[in-house]
Amino acid sequence: MCGIVGYTGTRRVIPVLLEGLRRLEYRGYDSAGLVYHFDGQLVKYRAQGKLENLAAAVDDHIGVSSFSGLGHTRWATHGAPTEDNAHPHSDCSGELVVVHNGIIENYGTLRNELKEKGHSFTSETDTEVLAHLIEEHLDNDLSLAVRKALERVDGSYALGVTWSRQPRTLVAARNHSPLVLGVDDEAGYMASDIPALLPYTRQVIFLDDHEMAVINPGSIQVQHIGSGEPIHKEMTTINWNASMAEKSGYRHFMLKEIYEQPQAILNTVSGRIVPDTGEIDLQEIGLDGQAINNIERIALVACGTSWHAALVAKYWIEKLVGIPVEVDIASEFRYRRLLLGERVLTISISQSGETADTLAGIRLAAKLGSKIITICNVVGSTMTREADGVIYTHAGPEIGVASTKAFTSQLAALFLLTLYLARIRNTLGTEQLKKLGQALVGIAAIIEEELPVLQKQVRKLIEKYYDSRDFLFVGRGLNFPIALEGALKLKEISYIHAEGYAAGELKHGPIALIDKDMPILALVPRDAVYQKNISNVEEMKARLGRLVLIGTRGDEHLATLTDDVLYLPEVNEELNPLLYTIPAQLLAYEIANRRGCDVDQPRNLAKSVTVE
Repeated sequence: MCGIVGYTGTRRVIPVLLEGLRRLEYRGYDSAGLVYHFDGQLVKYRAQGKLENLAAAVDDHIGVSSFSGLGHTRWATHGAPTEDNAHPHSDCSGELVVVHNGIIENYGTLRNELKEKGHSFTSETDTEVLAHLIEEHLDNDLSLAVRKALERVDGSYALGVTWSRQPRTLVAARNHSPLVLGVDDEAGYMASDIPALLPYTRQVIFLDDHEMAVINPGSIQVQHIGSGEPIHKEMTTINWNASMAEKSGYRHFMLKEIYEQPQAILNTVSGRIVPDTGEIDLQEIGLDGQAINNIERIALVACGTSWHAALVAKYWIEKLVGIPVEVDIASEFRYRRLLLGERVLTISISQSGETADTLAGIRLAAKLGSKIITICNVVGSTMTREADGVIYTHAGPEIGVASTKAFTSQLAALFLLTLYLARIRNTLGTEQLKKLGQALVGIAAIIEEELPVLQKQVRKLIEKYYDSRDFLFVGRGLNFPIALEGALKLKEISYIHAEGYAAGELKHGPIALIDKDMPILALVPRDAVYQKNISNVEEMKARLGRLVLIGTRGDEHLATLTDDVLYLPEVNEELNPLLYTIPAQLLAYEIANRRGCDVDQPRNLAKSVTVE
């Protein structure tokens, strides 16, 4: 979850490192640090807190004539978020430094062993063990010393190493944590994620597990960590650009990404569906008609917001395709007895394609004979390389920690997949497929039109609610997962305790929470469960709950229940989850902004969860 950046080339290194860290700060912002080569020595700066503190510390040295170094922004695992625990970490001599993302599981044993050999530790982190372990093996060959050290290590790591005696060389290594390398004619780069490289190069190499690389200006040599054998790696061209990872005049990345959702949805469906006919092409999933017809069950595996997308997809697939669907939180999926085989299709959903629990889950599913499809936003990520088929969402970089456009583009991809499966299995007629396909394409324009009006309405409405201590979100059917997602967004960025419930479940316990001080956001579109939903709202009103209703334009009954109603246009009810997500996101954003919270970098969180 931490962010790593490394550079060796012809540019002055400190600005490159700071810019890379700025683009990776969403991965962790407990502390930050950098190291650079200067006059035969390594110069190291570290600072507790956000990146701005590190930038202030090195401000007087920004133009120093150094052209190689490493940077790190931390999400704390072992050791409190202090300056002493900030990366980079050094060996005893101070001539070698390490930056690290991941968890060294056997660090306690290694630490005790190294102490007995005379090594002195200055931090509480697991990472510092790596610096001293490499020092133990270091003679004249840095890459060999890294290889030998890593033979002793259990756990996950994305690693950057540099040594004062080889000032133009960086060594990178990866196991179960993402690491991407960049190259141009004069420089070499390494980073935890693509956005850090976008200002400089779009030619990248994705390291796989048990691989390491020696990076010099203009060249990268990849080898196997265990054997040292060279590995040929294909270069990938990334079609994102640097401006896509900027705020573009918006106050926060999250708000920008909320407004980018119509385009993200269109990018996801573009080229895969013919609007006039509804014909869908998803050959990239890697399954032919016979394989699709042989599917007896589907397992959807995801974490967090992506899990909520999977819950929506369960409704769609079971209703429109007729295949039974299980939805699992990946951290639970990987630790139970899985009844999977060749007739079970496993679908993983992940914005980054690097989520540790989801990766472990699909690897286990693959061993049991299940075919794997992944729905992902990041080209070349580990999950996409290990799957049998991929549906890329093409949402562009998502920087805000609270996911928005990744979620709606995942929903779009899952609905496309549902329609494709229905066509192959012949569970929907041509006209039904055409109608639903056109509704999916059309939802982007509806969201784009509604967004600015909704934001103004929500901004006014939240004045009654922004100082609440608790919040309930309720929905039924397809919109129950959206209630869960709305509650997650609010708790993530505003720190208000929020819970999502199926509306019909309230009477089985949660209704005890409702009184005159409890705000409740209820999703009540005119759909197949509308009357049941209204009955549940009446129950909440009878307990004096403070109702905020989101429903279908023209539904005058809602205004008799509360003064706080947000109306949305009527769309095909299968697409309500995409539409009703928008006001829930805006509510969370406006409340967090009104409370003065750090919307893009909420406390204790990081964007990509790459540790278990």
